[in-house]
Amino acid sequence: MTLAPFTVLLALLALVGAPLFAVIAAVAFWGFHREGLDLSIVAIEFYRLADMPVLVAIPLFTLAGYLLGESGAPRRLVRLSDALLGWLPGGLAMVALFICALFTAFTGASGVTIVAMGALLYPALRHAGYERRFNLGLITTSGSLGLLLAPALPLILYAVVAQQFGTTPPVGVDEMFRAGLLPALLMVLMLGVYAWWHGRRLPKPQAAASLAEIRAALRDAAWELPLPVVVLGGIYAGFFAASEAAAVTIAWVLLVTVAIRREVPLRALPRVMRESMVLVGAILLIFGVSLAFTNYLVDAEVPSRLFEAIRERIDSKLAFLLLLNLFLLLLGMLLDIFSATVIMVPILLPVALGYGIDPVHLGIIFLANLQLGYFTPPVGMNLFIASYRFNEPIWSLVRACLPFFAILLAAVLVITYVPWLSLALVR
Repeated sequence: MTLAPFTVLLALLALVGAPLFAVIAAVAFWGFHREGLDLSIVAIEFYRLADMPVLVAIPLFTLAGYLLGESGAPRRLVRLSDALLGWLPGGLAMVALFICALFTAFTGASGVTIVAMGALLYPALRHAGYERRFNLGLITTSGSLGLLLAPALPLILYAVVAQQFGTTPPVGVDEMFRAGLLPALLMVLMLGVYAWWHGRRLPKPQAAASLAEIRAALRDAAWELPLPVVVLGGIYAGFFAASEAAAVTIAWVLLVTVAIRREVPLRALPRVMRESMVLVGAILLIFGVSLAFTNYLVDAEVPSRLFEAIRERIDSKLAFLLLLNLFLLLLGMLLDIFSATVIMVPILLPVALGYGIDPVHLGIIFLANLQLGYFTPPVGMNLFIASYRFNEPIWSLVRACLPFFAILLAAVLVITYVPWLSLALVR
């Protein structure tokens, strides 16, 4: 069997539920076998994970996010944000957008945000007079907003994959953290404007919180407030590398949740660690075999041949970017963001470089498009989690998400064609 039919067969197996790491590994094994190379190269490439210190950040940030979810931090942050912004038209919806984006950035898992924050925000939005469909769409889509904010896992994973190509200019985790800030703020701002427009039709918002309530909310969240300021400020200012920021984050979260507030008892730590490491293990397993897959693609000159084939038909950078957006939107409907990153970045990155696209800008385009896949059928993860959480049919959630999808799609186009947003804090 030649490689192309074999690859198609494995792709079909993946679509019907075969483990993705096994599919990627099979392609790599078969490719190296056809080239007459020793198959131990796959194991050697997998072992290279041990030589990437930046990967330490992934389990540390993930565990910190899960611990925050187990604690009362979500309730305290909602209380503080509501005290500060609840008096604005659409203020509570803006609070929901901000809190969900920040929470997802630390957990790296939008589904955790929907489960943890949905229980707080959905009843509050309904009590404030927001209509049911708006509430469902807001929470379902907001769960993925933080994937462009440091220290979200997709940013780390893209940087690690892209580093294998030694691009010029370089791609590092710190660069990706800084690059995602303005595009993420643009998305939150555009949705915030929609929340204000929607909220202006509601009854008069609640009165501004009293100074006593604001002070009480600040005291209540006193231990959580320094975390985003110190960690994100340190990353964006260049004081912390990603791995150092991860160590600071987990040390602070453990101290607060276990020792000071005692909201996560010591006996619960093994369970929380196990649950968080399931996600980490899945990511690292797929990434390990994808290193071998990437090595084969480079040896077989697949990216260069693909670039030549595309260049024969498309010679405009703008046209290529539009085609890339369409492809990534379709990809996001079928694959989760982690799988799509380790499979497609090795193929698309050399092609994009041939069109003169900055690799950091490509990463933000890539992740911004795939972010929409979280609430796009047929396999949008947030749709299924929200359906279970709120006991709503999938297609009701799809309809509820349509206005938010349109706004975020417009934001993706701005991010694509205005590279300054991604590169202003990097280059």
